[in-house]
Amino acid sequence: MITVRLRTVDAFADMPFTGNPAAVLVLDETPSDEWMAAVAREMNLSDTGFVIREQLPDADFRLRWFTPTTEVDLCGHATLASAHCLFEDGVGGPIRFATRSGVLTVDHRADGSLAMDFPVWASTEFEAARSAVAMALGAPVEWTGRTDNKAFLLALMRDEGAVRDLNPDLAAVNELEASVGLIPTAPADPGRGYDFVSRVFAPKAGIPEDPVTGSAHTVLAPFWAERLGRTSLVGLQVSSRSGLVGVELNGDRVTITGRAITVFDGALNRAAEPEAAIAHTGPV
Repeated sequence: MITVRLRTVDAFADMPFTGNPAAVLVLDETPSDEWMAAVAREMNLSDTGFVIREQLPDADFRLRWFTPTTEVDLCGHATLASAHCLFEDGVGGPIRFATRSGVLTVDHRADGSLAMDFPVWASTEFEAARSAVAMALGAPVEWTGRTDNKAFLLALMRDEGAVRDLNPDLAAVNELEASVGLIPTAPADPGRGYDFVSRVFAPKAGIPEDPVTGSAHTVLAPFWAERLGRTSLVGLQVSSRSGLVGVELNGDRVTITGRAITVFDGALNRAAEPEAAIAHTGPV
């Protein structure tokens, strides 16, 4: 019986049950969008990565990402998790993924971390949203910006404690003018082993709070590089699971680094294979 291998990987983590979990499936053929969406709903994690072996002119694999409610243009932690699985399987690096955000390259560093080459998502000041963002967060906001692709709103908070203490109104966050979500951020407290903190709330994408978000750091990297005067920084996403994310800014690209660990390695039941799932049209 042919089975579909399914792994869950904690990304931006060096021990189990921390960082951001992503499901990963490596497939020999492209399944239907409906099947991938159904698997992502079943996994009910912030993202599921589908690695598809294809003959591509400038990439080694195709990679698609689905949240429980939608397909997304960019997902850092599921890219990290997918590359981790391929490296675990013996694939040599660097690995090139064809994605909705272009070709993304991931390489394995000598210290065991993975380095992902991503496009920068720049932001510009968006003062018109400041009042609504502050109301949604239930806390004062010093500055608001929005990415040029309108995916994320960025909210600069007073300090690290203000970000950690947030208990936002997610219904209000859902109404904000951003297609993905909201990133509150602040400088790290003095003496920390990281430079800035953040959280990510993305109810529009079916993710009330994302534990550790690689795509958000494509926004945070240029924002904090400008303010701190350095292009190499470390961010801590201060969700309940938490995770460190390294960023290295290089023009309109950013290298995002992190670690990953496999916590589950199994298989989908035969009834959940792509062909069977597509063929079944009767009552459940």
